[in-house]
Amino acid sequence: MVKLHDSYKKLLQIYTFSSNIIGTPYLPARFVPLHQNRHEIRFKTSGAGDRALQERQRQHMARGLPKQKPIAGVKKVIVVASGKGGVGKSTTAVNLALGLTANDQSKSVGLLDADVYGPSIPKLMNLKGNPELTDKNLMKPLVNFGIPCMSMGFLVEEVAPIVWRGLMVMSAIEKLIRQVDWGNLDYLVIDMPPGTGDVQLSITQNIPIAGAVIVSTPQDIALLDARRGAEMFRKVNVPVLGLVQNMSVFHCPKCSHQTHIFGSDGAKELARTLGVEMLGKAILYEVLHYNRLF
Repeated sequence: MVKLHDSYKKLLQIYTFSSNIIGTPYLPARFVPLHQNRHEIRFKTSGAGDRALQERQRQHMARGLPKQKPIAGVKKVIVVASGKGGVGKSTTAVNLALGLTANDQSKSVGLLDADVYGPSIPKLMNLKGNPELTDKNLMKPLVNFGIPCMSMGFLVEEVAPIVWRGLMVMSAIEKLIRQVDWGNLDYLVIDMPPGTGDVQLSITQNIPIAGAVIVSTPQDIALLDARRGAEMFRKVNVPVLGLVQNMSVFHCPKCSHQTHIFGSDGAKELARTLGVEMLGKAILYEVLHYNRLF
């Protein structure tokens, strides 16, 4: 009986320790020693105890998150994202970078392609070749239109598929961010991959983001994913600057008739629902205005 009582006592100690970490308020009756009042256990995790436990859990989770570290030489980072692929996100990122430069030529702007599996920036910016290395073993961005660019597309053959698991992708993203000689930039525009996965979470947790621009087309399916993207940024405390609606209208080249193939005001309604600004519309991938970002 003495050994059995000692076993119960050890189990109770283990329970008390684990409940302080995970907040389990329930202990099966067979593990409660006869001499101990069950109400004492409930009392420990009720009222002020619950609040203290939640605070310990919050602090414990915060210790597990990486600390944000700014990119050397970069003042502000703007990410361009979408929940779904094929909505013109990369083209919007390029237009945004060029628009920031054209709006104020005293500002220096860089462009980072974070879409490891499907890099589009080399094609859109008409760039080819491999980046050179500096004396500090940092990669030099390739430059066109005055915009320094970095992409996985510069490091692999143009048609080579990138068949990597998550850890390799995270390592590549870290190198594209930290092991590039960006110089001094006022803005770094990051073309994010579609979705709300590892890359998005890694970037938003590791570097301070000034804001996110969400790109969508007017279709209901694209808008659903765009909303998921916006909610993801809110969860990680990244300000959503607003929405851009791509493929808004088709102009007939013969009669100039306008046709809303995918609908007309889907992104506008979503912006109203989310309580963010409608930054602009694009006609056949040509962005009309980004004034409110500047």
